[in-house]
Amino acid sequence: MLYVIGTPIGNLSDLSKRAVETLSSVDIVFAEDTRTALNLLNSQGIKKPCKSYYKDNEKTASESIIECLLNGNNVALISEAGMPCISDPGAVVIKKIIQKELPFEIIQGPTALIHGLIASGFSGGSFYFHGFLPHKEKEKIKEIKTLLNIKAPVIFYESPYRVKETLNILLDYFPAPIAVTREATKVYEETIFIISKEDIENITVKGEFVITVNNSLEDINETNNSLSLNYDHIIKELLSENISSKDILKMMKTLGMKRNEAYNLINKLSM
Repeated sequence: MLYVIGTPIGNLSDLSKRAVETLSSVDIVFAEDTRTALNLLNSQGIKKPCKSYYKDNEKTASESIIECLLNGNNVALISEAGMPCISDPGAVVIKKIIQKELPFEIIQGPTALIHGLIASGFSGGSFYFHGFLPHKEKEKIKEIKTLLNIKAPVIFYESPYRVKETLNILLDYFPAPIAVTREATKVYEETIFIISKEDIENITVKGEFVITVNNSLEDINETNNSLSLNYDHIIKELLSENISSKDILKMMKTLGMKRNEAYNLINKLSM
């Protein structure tokens, strides 16, 4: 049997009793990061051989797992944190096992995407999980544009090295606020809401990030219906009071306008 096991995303106390019992019973553990895996096993007093299963060796490691199963061994598959297959390796071996009609079992564990969605307070109905965006700016923008028609909260993962760049781009295309959850389940966990690009500069760039944008049609309609906003009229009034375009842009984003739409409308009305 292959056991696909969810592991803590930060707090070791989130490791379930069932996961501990299963890790104690298997013959071998395949892990995205063997060092992290050994630390996890040692914290529970479990001594098991660990082999690598990560993005660059998924195909060969999958064959090794199949071989172990055919030899009568029980195998555990874990990622560095969270659930295998969710923006982590694992899908390749699952597909092979299904094709070969071999048995596998999923042992649930924490996932950062659900944590981030709940922490955002955005719509609790439908949502879309996108995971990581491309590293290069042009490719990132191209991919973000394909998501604009999804009328539901959209969830991204991002590293500390690219989070500011990603947030700056997302703020150009999605309505504010954008929820950013950092260090989920850890001591310094926090969720902040980004309204302006100035807010982005105040982010502590440490740990992994879950970014949730609220593109929910329900929430957008609710906001528009309850406020009955006439953006043209509001912007004209603000311009007549000699308020700067930069400040008006912030106000429009706070009221639910997308940044690029607000920017274009302000430029049009200020001519």
